[in-house]
Amino acid sequence: MNEAKIYDLEERTLRFSLAIRSFVKRLPYNLNNQEDGKQLIRSSGSVGANYIEANDSLGERDKLMKIRICRKEAKESRYWLMLLDTNGNADLEIEKDKLAQEAYELMLILGNILKKLTQKAEN
Repeated sequence: MNEAKIYDLEERTLRFSLAIRSFVKRLPYNLNNQEDGKQLIRSSGSVGANYIEANDSLGERDKLMKIRICRKEAKESRYWLMLLDTNGNADLEIEKDKLAQEAYELMLILGNILKKLTQKAEN
């Protein structure tokens, strides 16, 4: 991920997903990385896809559910990243840590959005 933070969440989630795909392509090839990489690609793409759907939601309940899914998928992406084997490659380890940090930041952002939507729904 590049160092400047993107405040348009649709753009930021897209870049996250693209960075994940680029990262997975450079991992050592083995069965674990192949399977865990597939899961990571799915979950990272789901963050942005569900966020876009949340912005076009059919109502507040739908939006709330989509944001919950986004947060869950960001959390899942972080998990799959932790399972990937870089075979000790320092550059890949640094990139993996940055991507895990981005997944964590997305979880926090989406958690805050979820909190505000929940408060709004209760009022």
